[in-house]
Amino acid sequence: MLTKDYPDHHDADLVLKLYEMRREAIMRASRAAINADFWPKNWDEVQAVTKQDHPLNAAWRQVSTYWEMVYGMAKHGVVHPDFMMESCGEGVFLFARVEPYLTQLREINPFAFRNAEWVVTNSERGKALLELFRKRVQAALAARS
Repeated sequence: MLTKDYPDHHDADLVLKLYEMRREAIMRASRAAINADFWPKNWDEVQAVTKQDHPLNAAWRQVSTYWEMVYGMAKHGVVHPDFMMESCGEGVFLFARVEPYLTQLREINPFAFRNAEWVVTNSERGKALLELFRKRVQAALAARS
């Protein structure tokens, strides 16, 4: 995919707009719910949240699709990936929680987390964040056991 060689003022403007979107009340509540309550220990817990009757389903859909939209902008060269990842790493934290179940998740939705996967593979900042968040997820899951 095409990526920008360097960030410019358009990148800054877009990253600021993305930040503003994260501050919207429903989005903030959805992010808080996912970050507090979505810590899957197995595939069944991931699969459950994808069903409409699950209490976290609306938050799951809002948060996961938001981050896929954001990371798609980097993947398609709209914004410089490493510049964006300096302030948009929260989606990588979600990705780290679902990463062990990607194969199964993609049986339900073949497009699931493709842009997040791209950013953690093609952005140096994304790679570093994934390593950091994998460790945090492992520690959090161990503490919840």
